[in-house]
Amino acid sequence: MAVRRVVTYPGRVLKGLTGPVGEIGPRERQLAQDLVDTMYDSPGCVGLAAPQLGVASRAFAMDVSVMRKPPPGNHGLVVLFDPELVLATGSELAREGCMSVPDFTCDIRRATEVVVRGTTPEGEVRVVEAGGFEARAFQHELDHLDGLLVLDRVAARSDVFPRKRRAKKGEHLK
Repeated sequence: MAVRRVVTYPGRVLKGLTGPVGEIGPRERQLAQDLVDTMYDSPGCVGLAAPQLGVASRAFAMDVSVMRKPPPGNHGLVVLFDPELVLATGSELAREGCMSVPDFTCDIRRATEVVVRGTTPEGEVRVVEAGGFEARAFQHELDHLDGLLVLDRVAARSDVFPRKRRAKKGEHLK
């Protein structure tokens, strides 16, 4: 198990563009494992992108099934390299938090349904269709790969809120 420290804003790697991963080898599989281990070890976390571990690569892990009330029909653990948003439809304004912006939550407008394609740690292409909170989580992680944080997505300063409390070990806040 390799739990790593999560980079917080204003860490420079969070605002840069990430490079493509390309071929999956031992180093990439270790990054995938580090993302998963760190995500599961971080209270309230349902997703983590490589830049949040200080790595400027297009990779993320997410699992919304760990939520106290998991969204129905979710895909469980998803780890993707070189992911891309293929389709996004619908629109909803909802609250989001971020491990790299630990003191705030933000109201952000996102698509309600998405199709995402990427490569698994085993080197297979995977296409995922997701809706609701899981679609939101995919978009959140994809933003990290483009150097965007929740603070970059708010429409107005009034959409940023101090976080009331942080999750404790074993608890998952939305």
